[in-house]
Amino acid sequence: MLTRKQHELLSFIDSHLRATGFSPSFDEMKDALHLRSKSGIHRLISALEERGFLSRRHHRARALEVLRMPDQAGGQTAPAPGSVSATEQAIQDELAHFAPNVIKGDFGSRLPGVRAASDAGAVQLPLYGRIAAGLPIEALRDTGAHVEVPLALIGSGEHYALEVAGDSMIEAGILDGDTAIIRREDTAENGQIVVALIDDGEVTLKRLRRRGNAVALEPANARYETKIVPSDRVRVQGRLVGLLRRY
Repeated sequence: MLTRKQHELLSFIDSHLRATGFSPSFDEMKDALHLRSKSGIHRLISALEERGFLSRRHHRARALEVLRMPDQAGGQTAPAPGSVSATEQAIQDELAHFAPNVIKGDFGSRLPGVRAASDAGAVQLPLYGRIAAGLPIEALRDTGAHVEVPLALIGSGEHYALEVAGDSMIEAGILDGDTAIIRREDTAENGQIVVALIDDGEVTLKRLRRRGNAVALEPANARYETKIVPSDRVRVQGRLVGLLRRY
């Protein structure tokens, strides 16, 4: 059973093919069905493909083929077990007209060091190499690499990314090979996970605790000991705000 819009599109494609020998463009289909966006056309074509009325040759422009037309002149096949209900048909018609408003803007320009990514919902953050979650390593170095990060993981301010090396933070859900998303800050509250620079030469990812004139850098793994150093030997270089993980 076809919805009204599915039948209208199928009939328009069939008529266009018979008249011109090639399928109509998405703009032509959108205008013919009085839709506000081409996304509705994509959904209708996919539905017609699934029902065996239409075939689309991928990797070729304007290559649609009508495989069959509905049996009834009115454009809808007789109801059959498993066919869509009147409610489902109304929903499909509504989806065909769905054209969401998208907020556009240069989100990358508001974050220092950030480049716009190919996906409007993401940005590219500078990737500063590997940071030891087990033992301190040398200070951060800008390798020129970038990593694409969803905008939902970051907020205002400057951010960068680090690749985690080691297992000392596994009980906090931070695994070897994860990409840590860091908001650049020079202060942090007790209990927050931070990038800590020790003696201007070693950097590590740990949970920060202040104890009088000392700073404790706590691992999240019982196999590792807490490192306690005078507060004037430690500089906070950022706070963990998100993680990326590949499987």
